[in-house]
Amino acid sequence: MSHILDKTSALRQGVVIFIYLAVLTALEFFVAVTFESVFFLVLVAVIKAALVVYYYMHIYKLNEDSPSDEHSYGYKTGTSRLGLWLFLLSDAFVFAGLMTVRVNLLGMTRPDLSQDLGLLVTAVLLISSFFMNRGETAMAHGDKKGFMVNTSITFVLGLAFLIGVVAVEWPQAASHGITPASGTAGAVFYMMTGMHAFHVLTGLIFLLVVLNNGRKNLYSAEKHWGVEACAVYWHFVDLVWIFFYPALYLIGAAL
Repeated sequence: MSHILDKTSALRQGVVIFIYLAVLTALEFFVAVTFESVFFLVLVAVIKAALVVYYYMHIYKLNEDSPSDEHSYGYKTGTSRLGLWLFLLSDAFVFAGLMTVRVNLLGMTRPDLSQDLGLLVTAVLLISSFFMNRGETAMAHGDKKGFMVNTSITFVLGLAFLIGVVAVEWPQAASHGITPASGTAGAVFYMMTGMHAFHVLTGLIFLLVVLNNGRKNLYSAEKHWGVEACAVYWHFVDLVWIFFYPALYLIGAAL
């Protein structure tokens, strides 16, 4: 797919990628509940992550040439883009450390969590990324109304995900004896979901900031780095959950 697309083609590309992600998520859930195949689940997670990084997070933009004028908006956007990706790379080490803890301490076991609820909150987060992509695409093509509508939907879905994990999943897990002090599985579960929930919360704050700026007409098709940065961060939150979801809900025998 071409990197330079008109608005209709860009939106269509976002739909196609979302369909791929939805089908792969349904497939990994089916595999997990019918037969165990760790290799397949890991492979699906890697494919989903690659789709998000390339098409939703636009990692290819790091190769775009920036203007030589250090005072130009394009130059500042290029350097800011590099800085954001370096930050995300450093942040990824935190989540990689949590994944390492999960593998080393739990091995081929996992917390006994509700797979239906896990699939539901995962679907909500994936759908939020879809609308975030549409919001960013809209602003990139000067559609301020489309940006405001789709980004607002992203915020609502992100808040629903956060509530689903913190206010529904955590109490439900605790009612089944899974607490931070109940054992290794509980400690790992709350560490992983807690750190991710913190990033979702910061992402929601970021969304409110860009929505407020959009309300003030501070963005345009030519100058919307704040929207791009917010979108990339939000998709990063989704990217992390792509790996956390099978690690906590699908791989291994429930304890």
